[in-house]
Amino acid sequence: MLRTPVTGVRLQILQWLKDPAAHFPAPRHADPGTDGVTADAVAARLGVTRPVAERHLALLTAIGVLRAKRIRRRTYYRRDEVRVAEVARMFEKGW
Repeated sequence: MLRTPVTGVRLQILQWLKDPAAHFPAPRHADPGTDGVTADAVAARLGVTRPVAERHLALLTAIGVLRAKRIRRRTYYRRDEVRVAEVARMFEKGW
């Protein structure tokens, strides 16, 4: 986890996903609050291509602060609040 750089972009994604309904349009087949948002929605919000957004989301998922869920043919990403709190505690203790 500590080897993965958390850039300002990734921190911004985490901040947006704290309240996805306020920052992203509602998807057709999912609830942003419980299911999360797609890479397309994140890419549109960042103003980047989908592969760039997918790379950021994959790194955040790999370190465990995001959870991925497949609904139909899309992957939805949401914050794992327990893991985010664990990471925050580690850094508060001086990691």
